[in-house]
Amino acid sequence: MPFPIFEAMMLLCFGAAWPLSIMKSWRSRTNKGKSLFFMLIVFSGYVFGLCHKLLWQEKVDGAVWLYLFNLVMVGIDLTLYYRNRLLDKATDSVAGL
Repeated sequence: MPFPIFEAMMLLCFGAAWPLSIMKSWRSRTNKGKSLFFMLIVFSGYVFGLCHKLLWQEKVDGAVWLYLFNLVMVGIDLTLYYRNRLLDKATDSVAGL
């Protein structure tokens, strides 16, 4: 099986957005504009894609690394989501909301 160039390009395109999302989450320190449901769906999609590559492919190819990289980036953004949720709650309690 040749290297899956189109799958790799898809993963690169999808993965290009995550560093920006992570940077926004880190700097803004809020969850405004973020969707936990969306991030969990994307995270699950990467997990399922990785499982397919590892369990049902005769030969594991380089796209596995792209799945792992994207999975880690979404995981970082999810971690920041929970940090920012705590910060939002603290801000709301100080503001008296």
